Amino acid sequence: MRELCGGREVGSRGSPDPPPAYTTVMTVANILYTKGWLLRGKQGRAWTYTPVRSREAYAAALMEDGLEAGKDRPAALVHFVENMSENEPAALHEALRNVGRQAKS
Repeated sequence: MRELCGGREVGSRGSPDPPPAYTTVMTVANILYTKGWLLRGKQGRAWTYTPVRSREAYAAALMEDGLEAGKDRPAALVHFVENMSENEPAALHEALRNVGRQAKS
C-alpha cells in the first residue's frame, strides 16, 4: 500500500481537470480517517494518510458481506462462480490450494 502525502498529492492523482480544491481533498481525507478507513501521521507540517487495508482486502470483505447477506451461502457461492470469467476459476482453485497448504503448516 502506498502512503498518500497530503492533500496536494492526493488531489493531483488521476483527478479531473481542474483537480478538486485542496480543502475538499483534506476534508474527505479527514472524514475517512475519522471513520477508520485511513491512518494518519505527520511528515513535517503535512498530514500523511495511508489506507487501513489494500483494495484486495476491501474487495474480499465486500464478498464476505455479500455471502453473509444471503440465506443460502452455498447457493450464493454457486452464483458467484457461474459469473466468473474463463481464467478466474483456475485462480480460485489456486487460492484454495494455497489456503489448504497454510492450514496444514
